[in-house]
Amino acid sequence: MKFQDYYELLGVDRDASPERIKKAYRKLALKWHPDQNASDTETAELRFKEISEAYEVLSDPEKRKKYDRFGEHWEHGQEFEPPSGGRSMSREEFEEAFGGGGGFSDFFQSAFGDDVRRDFEGRPNQHGRYRFRGADVRADLSLSVSDALAGGKRQFEVPARVGCPTCGGTGALAQHVCPSCGGIGQVRRTKTVDLKIPADVRDGLTLRLKGLGEPGGSGGEAGDLHLTLRLLDDETYSVRGDDLETSVTLTPWDAENGTRVEVRTARGTATVNVPPGSRTGKLLRLREQGLAKRGGGHGALLVRLRIDLPKELTARQKELLRELGQVTAAKPGGAA
Repeated sequence: MKFQDYYELLGVDRDASPERIKKAYRKLALKWHPDQNASDTETAELRFKEISEAYEVLSDPEKRKKYDRFGEHWEHGQEFEPPSGGRSMSREEFEEAFGGGGGFSDFFQSAFGDDVRRDFEGRPNQHGRYRFRGADVRADLSLSVSDALAGGKRQFEVPARVGCPTCGGTGALAQHVCPSCGGIGQVRRTKTVDLKIPADVRDGLTLRLKGLGEPGGSGGEAGDLHLTLRLLDDETYSVRGDDLETSVTLTPWDAENGTRVEVRTARGTATVNVPPGSRTGKLLRLREQGLAKRGGGHGALLVRLRIDLPKELTARQKELLRELGQVTAAKPGGAA
């Protein structure tokens, strides 16, 4: 592999401060990590390896001093032609350089801190590495309003990370970075989750499902899944903030005479009193029968009236409608 200037690889000047070097490396590491470049893992692994090697040297004061003096031959302190194939870091060298045996993921925790959302427990496990909590995962689940109001359980899939089956979660194979997970010990998969729909469901409600996030490292606990429910309009209901809107269809005579109808609400069923003389488009409001509000209480159920004829009419009904049409068409003062 042709030698590349470490300063050039990180995009910093030769007199750059340690903070500037670290900042540049963090940016490039996140950009070129194989897990973020699934479409071209081979290129990402090579690039990631190059910038990691550059940071290994420039972040160490003694190594950087040798590098500034001897250039590409800094390891030997004298002029020589490097062997064919160049030099690559083993996993053990990598871990020693980045955290004293803490491991690949531990290095990211120490370098990135909260940026990778890892919480150290501070207790070494049987292998001498620190356990850390897996990252929380956020996802949206879309449900029709009717399904949400029906309650019960729903099964869905969310993207997740699981322990890499190729390397067993270690991130390495025979002292080389695992090609399947890019050295992080985890791969992306889909996870099936069973969810019980809460009774007080609302659009935007976020549920915390403990232990369904990303797996922890070195035996640490898994993160949580923060699932946000998104309610979608369907043929029966429309979401209006905390309110719901539905419609009922009435016959012309029920609308004219007034009637009572049963409707399904977010809290069960309710009786709607339709006043006499109602017309199509009239909106009736049922308080506290809508979706649960964030601060407590419920929105309203808005019932929009539609007037239509039954699909099947008796002979007498048809006769009366014809008569009604004749009466309506008659001019004022004229005979029916």
